[in-house]
Amino acid sequence: MADAIEAVFETVVTTAADVRDALAEQRAYADAKNPSGEQQLAADVYADELLEERLLAIDAVGSYASEERDSVIDADDGGQYHVACDPLDGSSNLQSNNGMGTIVGVFDEPLPAPGSALVASGFVLYGPITTMLVAHDGTVTEYLLDGDERSVLTEDVTIPDDPVVYGFGGRIPDWTDAFRAYVDDIEADRLKLRYGGAMVADVNQVVTYGGIFGYPMLEDRPEGKLRLQFEGHPIGHVIETAGGASSDGAQSLLARDPSELHERTPVFVGTDSLVDQLEAALS
Repeated sequence: MADAIEAVFETVVTTAADVRDALAEQRAYADAKNPSGEQQLAADVYADELLEERLLAIDAVGSYASEERDSVIDADDGGQYHVACDPLDGSSNLQSNNGMGTIVGVFDEPLPAPGSALVASGFVLYGPITTMLVAHDGTVTEYLLDGDERSVLTEDVTIPDDPVVYGFGGRIPDWTDAFRAYVDDIEADRLKLRYGGAMVADVNQVVTYGGIFGYPMLEDRPEGKLRLQFEGHPIGHVIETAGGASSDGAQSLLARDPSELHERTPVFVGTDSLVDQLEAALS
C-alpha cells in the first residue's frame, strides 16, 4: 500500500511542475464547460489530461475521476485504488495571477466513494513557492516542490489551537440567517478575514495559522457549491488528519457517502472548536 500511495504522490509532484510551467500559456478560456456548468480554462483541461494519463499508468490505480469530466475513467488493468482530483482548484484566479492548487483523494473503493474509503489525500499550492500537503497513515507532511523534486518542510503538521484567520465564500446577501449570525460571532472574536477565491490557498492559511474556512449553504443553493468527492472529502481528510475538524454543517464530511459523482455539499474545515461552534449555530 505505501509504495502505491508514494507512486501516486510522486506522479502529482512531477505533474505539478509541468502544470506550473504551462500556466502562463494556458490562461485562455476553452470552448467547453465542466459538468458543474463552469467555463473551463485551457489550464483546467491541460492539468486534467496530464493527471488522467499519468495516474492511470500506475499499476495500483484502477480509476480516475475529476470535476472536469462527466464520468469515471477506468484503467485497462484495474488496480485497488481510485483517485479523485480537482486538477486546478481556483483556476479563475489564473487571469489575475492569484493562488491556485491541485487537490487529490485516494480511495480504496470505486468512485463515487464514501469519505470512510479515503486512504490518503493531499493538495498542491501554487503560491510564491510550490508546496504540497499529504495526509497518510495518520499524519500530515508538508513538502517543498522544486521542479519535479520534493523535500520535507514540516513533519507531522498540526493545526494551531488558537485560531487567527477565517474566510467564507458566497455572496453575503445569500447567506442564511443562522450562518450570518455565526459569522458575526466569529468577527467579534477579532479573527482576521482571509479569503482569496481558491480553496487550497485559503485552507492552507487555516492549516498554518488556525481558524476556519467555509463555503456555506446559501438561501438559493442549500446544497452549497463545492463538490464532495473532489474537494470536500480530500480537504476534510487533510484537515482531520492534522487535528482539525470538517463539517457539512451537521456532520463530518468524511461521514458523507455521495450518491453521485459530482454531488455538492457545504464545506467547513478548520480548528475543531470553531467547527463545533458552527454546528451548534446551525442546528
